[in-house]
Amino acid sequence: MFGRWAGLLLLLLAGPAVAAPTPAFQAAVDAAALRGFAGEIGLSDRTATLDHRAVSAPGHPHATGEVWRWASVTKQITATLAMQEVAAGHLSLDDTVAARLPAFGGATGGQITLRMLLQHTSGLPNPDDTGAADDKQMPAFYRRPRLGSGRASDALGYCAGKPKAPPGAGFAYNNCDFIVLGAILERSSGKPFAALVQGRIAGPLGLRSLKVATGTGEPATVRGRLDAATPEPAFHLATFGASGAVYGTAADLLAFDRGLLSGRLLDAKATATAWAGDPRLGYVALGVWAFPATLRGCAGEVRLVERRGEIGGVEVRNILAPDLGRALVVFADRSDLDFGEIWQGKGLSFDLASAAFCA
Repeated sequence: MFGRWAGLLLLLLAGPAVAAPTPAFQAAVDAAALRGFAGEIGLSDRTATLDHRAVSAPGHPHATGEVWRWASVTKQITATLAMQEVAAGHLSLDDTVAARLPAFGGATGGQITLRMLLQHTSGLPNPDDTGAADDKQMPAFYRRPRLGSGRASDALGYCAGKPKAPPGAGFAYNNCDFIVLGAILERSSGKPFAALVQGRIAGPLGLRSLKVATGTGEPATVRGRLDAATPEPAFHLATFGASGAVYGTAADLLAFDRGLLSGRLLDAKATATAWAGDPRLGYVALGVWAFPATLRGCAGEVRLVERRGEIGGVEVRNILAPDLGRALVVFADRSDLDFGEIWQGKGLSFDLASAAFCA
């Protein structure tokens, strides 16, 4: 069956890999292509990239080294910066928004803690609620130029508006949580969020492509599709701020993962805190989900740390298996691709993770 598709689907391997791909991982990538996947897939251990390849589809060529928006993987970076501040004693997870960002005028700022922001239990307004009449359009919040800093910032404007729920009432995914957290990090450190990413993440790890969108001009990243025929809508990446404005290559995301797995970015205590999934909240941890999973080929459960993201027509999956010292990175150029759920024991994410971590 694959022979009939061979002329339509082009798999481009990266430069020399540290280790040859296993047949199981090769088969999982081939199967992903048959399901309509196009983009980049990479696999790393604690020290080096093991496999990195691009997958093209008719009319949508890809090559390794392309620049992708990291979408909500930005939240994983923001959480890492927050835990660095906590480890240094500059912040506490029990600090309130009102205490750490006095200019925040939200009615519940005195009750919302940094932990609530990191776990999406703050009850803050949700920018996604500024939706357009056409569900294929981006919510209005993200279609305007970034408002800037000071009193004009989103953290002190929209996100300080009428709360949707009492703090701590339950999990509700919300970009305002990390937009506000980004403002707290800026005040705590005295540096803009983009400078923090460069100084504490990109610089120490040597990540040359890693950047944060900060202006009205859009960075030259891979453009996605909503489905096979529908291009993604227009938006301003900078308006996602500390919740989604980071972009860079797949290779740099693998290097970021190595920084986490090797302890270069956070010490063991901070890492354990960040990756402690709460079963009561669906295993949400701090900026990620951390949960035990049963994978094909592994004897017993595997502890996974997952961060996923989507902006426009681009999907990203960043999945770490800390106890195995491996990380899987997936970028896709269409948002209707069915990744499935790992806990269901089937689907694209399950198949790729099983091949990456258990083959």
